[in-house]
Amino acid sequence: MDIRLLKPEDAKEYKKIRLEALQNSPEAFSSSFDEEKGNPVEAYENRLHSAESFTFGAFERDRLMGVTTFLKEKKSKLKHRANIVALYVSPEKRGMGIGKSLMLAAIQKGKEMEEIEQINLCVVSTNESAKKLYTSLGFKAFGIEKRALKIEGRYFDNEHMVLFL
Repeated sequence: MDIRLLKPEDAKEYKKIRLEALQNSPEAFSSSFDEEKGNPVEAYENRLHSAESFTFGAFERDRLMGVTTFLKEKKSKLKHRANIVALYVSPEKRGMGIGKSLMLAAIQKGKEMEEIEQINLCVVSTNESAKKLYTSLGFKAFGIEKRALKIEGRYFDNEHMVLFL
């Protein structure tokens, strides 16, 4: 498994896994499949070209098997913070350490940036395997956002977590 920063040339593969993620785990993302399915590949190229976000991919041969994104805060009062969002690993590759490897790459990116002092993330409160992974990496829960997402009349709570670098 090869973990690397995605480039605009990876946009087609990234769009494919992003749509897979939105279909397979709708409660884990604030975007929906219906909102993103019509996005052109160029929208993902732009996302992968940003100076404020860094998306890491896990490749097996040339197939993208997992992703996560590290986002720097832009506002001057928040520049000491970053967020990790959109961790996803294809179901057939789960339990093999890919999620952990992606998270470690994103955390390392934060450590390399002098201004970053903490990394935040949120996870749907029922996702025990993800919470276990994040806790094992040093993240600590600091709050629950009740009814953070609503999907087809059903609510999901988000647990907010932080890692101080």
